[in-house]
Amino acid sequence: MRKYIRGRLPNPESIRQIRWLRPVHHWLVHPNLWHFHRRSVSGGVAVGLFCGLIPGPLQMLGAALLAVLFRVNLPVAMFTTLYTNPFTIVPLYLLAYEIGVRVSGSNSSHVAPAFPDWHWHDGYAPVWNWLLELGKPLLIGIPLLALGLALIGYIVVRLGWRAAVVWKWRRRYWR
Repeated sequence: MRKYIRGRLPNPESIRQIRWLRPVHHWLVHPNLWHFHRRSVSGGVAVGLFCGLIPGPLQMLGAALLAVLFRVNLPVAMFTTLYTNPFTIVPLYLLAYEIGVRVSGSNSSHVAPAFPDWHWHDGYAPVWNWLLELGKPLLIGIPLLALGLALIGYIVVRLGWRAAVVWKWRRRYWR
């Protein structure tokens, strides 16, 4: 599997030849951005899980910027952001809202306000008011959920990688 993935990843020379990447190619040639080892991949998963909760189409851009900044696996970071999709984003944001309610000290019996009955002729005022009701708990909950997911993802990948290495080592030497 690793050989298959490595064969399809770009090398530093191919990155240098892409015209629109020339201004930033010196940042994209760091070996940790492309190699598959325990630290780089676990960091890439953590960055991808963190950036996956960024709203809109900025998830992969945020993951790419943080991967370059922290020098973790770039393709893994960008791919991991795909855990959020139209089916998972609503439950994740509801979970973030609940975390925000609990952390901010709001009433624990408080439930997320229901989406208002909205018609096109009403304008956006009902939707805006609904978003303002969600505001503080959601603003607190999203970063906390993103940090929690990143930490859990990092630990799970590190432990899983270590377990796989130990298992292969034992299988090789204890036959």
